[in-house]
Amino acid sequence: MKPSPKTVYDNLNLLEKVDKVSSAHYRQMAQEVLADPEVSLQWREAIAERLNQANRQLGLQTAGDNDSY
Repeated sequence: MKPSPKTVYDNLNLLEKVDKVSSAHYRQMAQEVLADPEVSLQWREAIAERLNQANRQLGLQTAGDNDSY
């Protein structure tokens, strides 16, 4: 059973509060919703924006944790 777009959207707020496995699972669920043409464009845009924000934050965090730059 597929989660609702609202559940996926809400889960993306939890990415920094859950373990890495749960975070990866939430990101995968978001990707699946984004690829589902049956989900409204409004939901897909909202989820895409939230996922993009989370990915930027992860990139900043990873860059800060890894001084290889």
